[in-house]
Amino acid sequence: MLMPAGAPPTIRKISERHDKVFVTGCLEPQINGPRANAVLVVLARNQELEGVVQSIKSLERHFNRWFHYPYVFLNDGDFDANFRDTIMNYTSASVEFGKIDPSMWGYPDWVNVDVAREGIRKQGDKVIMYGGMESYHHMCRFYSGFFYKHELLLKYDWYWRIEPEIKYFCDITYDPFVHMERANKTYGFTIAVKELKETVPNIFRYASAYKRNNNLTSQGLWEMFAEPIEDEENQKSLPIDDPKYKPPLPDEILNTQAGHSGLPDVDPEAMEGEIYNMCHFWSNFEIARLDWFRSKEYNDFFNVMDRSGGFWMERWGDAPIHSLAAGALLGPKDIHYFRDIGYRHTTIQHCPANAPGNRQLPRPPYLETTTADEKKRKEEDDYWEQWDSVKGNGVGCRCRCDTDIVDVEGKQGSCLAEWVAVAGGWASA
Repeated sequence: MLMPAGAPPTIRKISERHDKVFVTGCLEPQINGPRANAVLVVLARNQELEGVVQSIKSLERHFNRWFHYPYVFLNDGDFDANFRDTIMNYTSASVEFGKIDPSMWGYPDWVNVDVAREGIRKQGDKVIMYGGMESYHHMCRFYSGFFYKHELLLKYDWYWRIEPEIKYFCDITYDPFVHMERANKTYGFTIAVKELKETVPNIFRYASAYKRNNNLTSQGLWEMFAEPIEDEENQKSLPIDDPKYKPPLPDEILNTQAGHSGLPDVDPEAMEGEIYNMCHFWSNFEIARLDWFRSKEYNDFFNVMDRSGGFWMERWGDAPIHSLAAGALLGPKDIHYFRDIGYRHTTIQHCPANAPGNRQLPRPPYLETTTADEKKRKEEDDYWEQWDSVKGNGVGCRCRCDTDIVDVEGKQGSCLAEWVAVAGGWASA
């Protein structure tokens, strides 16, 4: 069942057959409760300090002031003293800074570097989003197949990815790691959207080949990312109200790149009658088990994708890599939709409605000490004291959503409907 046009996406209930919201509304944080063996991971460079501070302030205010999970900051270069000292001022949690080994960042020794750089140059000429940025290709490959092998992460079982320049909108008064562990979950997301087709024209061919060559049968999640070819062939003739109609990408994605690459279509016969619908979990927010990434199955998948050359000759992101690997290796029961966590990166946000009844608890003030001006500190805290009104079926805790953009689940290009379909459908009440 598709969401009716104009229906608030934060209000409709999703079937709990495979997954359900961990906590509806607020709890009193268990400051001295059990903790998971988990870490908050930030990949950044010195020049991104301002954006990193924005992210850390937001996460500390809404979550980590209660739970004090450690941070690991990673860089392909060296963090300078100003970066390190500044970060230490914004959290009371432990912090480690690490450098990424060249074996995890850059060109592997089996790649013809001249050919790879020419592939990247051509993507730039075609104005493929980030396609001409060599460092972006390195970053995507690192987050696809190497971050979980970094020496500073080896001692941890769970990770939460933090990007520069992000915002959280709701208080997270429970421990997501502990709840993921208790529910036997593997991977958690808060936003699922469609990828730009010209960035990954052949990615599904190789993912499908891995699945076929290893005799893998879908556990029910693969269908979130794959659809029969005839659906696409008939797409242009379908009316908007047809259940099989798939809307185009959202404007803010299309408008960030200046043109279409015109890359050739993939041979459908290589994909057993399926096409990639471009859906993926937006991996700039993800909470996941590191032992899944370290598993032989995931690394076999990554090696197949890596050896294809798609990280250079195309602009494969870690989001579709993680997602297609999950589709091949996991089922809906292994995935958790953090519907209660409000999150924004760039111009895409998910922000839930606040839970009704007595589920909104008084908010403890958070007068962070890095703002010297006491008036400004008070004004910032007062802003979050005025949270949004509650709504029926709301799940959030003291959320205050940005209003300058529409929530992603209410826009074209969202993959909420695809998740709902594999998760058991919309609940009847």
